[in-house]
Amino acid sequence: MKKIEAIIKPFKLDDVREALADISITGMTVTEVKGFGRQKGHTELYRGAEYMVDFLPKVKLDIVVTDEQVERCVEAIMKTAQTGRIGDGKIFVFDVERVVRIRTGEEDEDAI
Repeated sequence: MKKIEAIIKPFKLDDVREALADISITGMTVTEVKGFGRQKGHTELYRGAEYMVDFLPKVKLDIVVTDEQVERCVEAIMKTAQTGRIGDGKIFVFDVERVVRIRTGEEDEDAI
């Protein structure tokens, strides 16, 4: 099993969710986060004063999938979240040692 962590632009969330649902991936955790990479933030004007916004709003998706689903999941996220501009985000893939569904006690792939 693998955990896929994807950092994407907030306005792409619904499109990515639909793309994942199309390949039968329905479970995920979504967190609103802030950060920056090469994008390095931007300046904004507020009440006549210009100031630097260092951290940009992003959305983090946490998805646990079987080993067989990893490539399709990564491809779906990449295709859907990509705008071609700086700040599109990143995808990280981690090994998952064990999963337990609290309600039933099911484990590993049965618990996903």
